[in-house]
Amino acid sequence: MKILSVSDIVVAELSGRFDVGPFKDVDLVLGCGDLPPEYLAAIRQRLDVPLYYVRGNHDIRYQNAPPTGCRNLHQRRIDFKGVRIMGLEGSRWYNGGPVQYREFQMRQMIWRMLPGLWFGGGVDIVATHAPPRHINDAEDRCHRGFKSFLKLISRFKPRYFIHGHIHSHFAATEQRWTRVGNTQVINTFGYHLLELTHAQPDGSD
Repeated sequence: MKILSVSDIVVAELSGRFDVGPFKDVDLVLGCGDLPPEYLAAIRQRLDVPLYYVRGNHDIRYQNAPPTGCRNLHQRRIDFKGVRIMGLEGSRWYNGGPVQYREFQMRQMIWRMLPGLWFGGGVDIVATHAPPRHINDAEDRCHRGFKSFLKLISRFKPRYFIHGHIHSHFAATEQRWTRVGNTQVINTFGYHLLELTHAQPDGSD
C-alpha cells in the first residue's frame, strides 16, 4: 500500500492538473493540516482515492467550507484495507485560536479514544498536525509538540506517526524520519510518499 501525506504548504507537484504519474500507485491520501480546503479537494479528485485529514491551527475555514469529498479523521479510528489509522487535529495553544489545545485537552481527547484502540487491536498509523514533544518540534509556544503523543506511542507502538506543522526542508527522505522505539515519526511538511509493507519498521515480520 502506498500513502501520500501532505501538510502546511501548497506544492507545485500537486497543484492544478499535475502529473499523476509519480502518484499513480497511491491508495490513500492523509492531510496533516494547514492547507487550503480547495487544495485537498483537488488532490482527492485528481488521484481519485480516499482522502482523510486533520485540521491544523490555521484551518479555520474548514468549519464552514470543508474540503469537498474528503473525510475528517480527527478523533476517529478507521480501518483502511487492514491498516488501522487514527487522527488528532490542532497545535499547542498559543493565542486562543479554535484549533489549538492545551496539553490536558489533547490528553482528554486521546483518553476518549482508548476504548476503541484497546478493543480494536491498537493502531498502525497516527496522523496529526503537531509533532510529539521533543521529536521534531521547537521551543516556541506554537510549535511545541504534545507530551501525550509520546505516551500514545509508548502504549500502542504504531508503525508510523505522521505529522506536519514544523516547516523544514529536507535534502533526503530519510531526514524526515525519527525513530521512537519501534515507531517511525515522519515530518510530512510539503508532501511525503510512504510505502507500507508487512514488515515492521525494525525489519521484523
